[in-house]
Amino acid sequence: MKFLDKSFYAKRISPHDGEYFFGYYDLQPFCGNLHLTHKIKDADTLHKRGDKAEVGILDINTAKYEKLDETGAWCFQQGAMLQWNPAAPKDEVIYNSLAENDYNATILNIHTGKKRFLDRPIANVSPLGDYALSINFGRMYDFRPGYGYAEFRDGFYWDKHSKEDGVFLIDLKTGKSKLVLSMDEIWEFCKGYFGGRDEKLIINHINFNTDGSRFVMLVRNFPSGGQGHMTALITANRDGSDMYMLSDFGIQSHYHWKDKDTLLIYSDGKELKGPHWWGGNYIMKDKTHEGHLIADGWFIGDNHMSFSPDRKLMLTDQYPLADGTQPIRMYSFEKNICVNMGYFHSIKRSVGDLRCDLHPRWNQDGSMISFDSTHEGRRDVYVMDIESIKDHLFDEY
Repeated sequence: MKFLDKSFYAKRISPHDGEYFFGYYDLQPFCGNLHLTHKIKDADTLHKRGDKAEVGILDINTAKYEKLDETGAWCFQQGAMLQWNPAAPKDEVIYNSLAENDYNATILNIHTGKKRFLDRPIANVSPLGDYALSINFGRMYDFRPGYGYAEFRDGFYWDKHSKEDGVFLIDLKTGKSKLVLSMDEIWEFCKGYFGGRDEKLIINHINFNTDGSRFVMLVRNFPSGGQGHMTALITANRDGSDMYMLSDFGIQSHYHWKDKDTLLIYSDGKELKGPHWWGGNYIMKDKTHEGHLIADGWFIGDNHMSFSPDRKLMLTDQYPLADGTQPIRMYSFEKNICVNMGYFHSIKRSVGDLRCDLHPRWNQDGSMISFDSTHEGRRDVYVMDIESIKDHLFDEY
């Protein structure tokens, strides 16, 4: 494999009147020249009960900001799961919000201001916009505050694996949800790893595959103090049936679906007899232990990866290097070449969950990417137009 160092222009699209960020790498912020964002006043203190974040829209051409709403259901890493509704991508946005005594989600028509509500918060929306998956964000706050919500405490705090909590499927037409896979069912499926020891479990991330027929989840044990956890990679049908242990408890982290059967994930690859205990980027086939390591020796640290719309390229980043910068990288599967597209300074924070990961993401046609960064001294949103450079991106000097 070859790698190239290049540098491309990144345009800031957020004004300097606050702290702006979009959030996660696998959500869709783009609609033409519009880009979704969160706006907060303070990026130096971990969010607590009562703290609000604005959700709004940035104009990519003018860097003007329009507030849509505010929410108390947000976090520093994933925001309010703000995204365009796949079923109405030019008209509606979805984001998590607060109900009277719990979290819910809002679907907002940006033209009319009309709202409708889902009875639970979303963790992932299916590609067709017909269903969403929901998990326990209060539990997540206790486990990893940067990924959870602070307003309401976990109602199952004292339950290690409740029969009433777990994976909920939300019908986006009716707004109603149902429990399709309980934490206790998940525990019964994976408890053999712990040799009789009873563990508290949490679902950290969950995502539909590309046709919405199955989902993958990162199931983690919840040690006292939240340190030293391990992760199982489990898939299941949309209705919670046919669970499969894609990789038993170990190192599993960020991932992205290539198609309905194939997953790209940062993992230790132990079922695939991976060569490195610390992990790498693996292609895995669902319901099998078939797969392979890509670009061995290059992706040696955890990263936020995603496929281009045509599935030919991988966009990713890395946590801060020794010099305090974070790279954005593009990898060609066909040419087996990786390009460093730029390095961006990361402000050090007193609390790890306050960090600003780049979380690079694609627009719908693969002509532009966006990312969050602090290299100008605050959280801001940036775009990089790659349409004019894609043909020469992997040319050698």
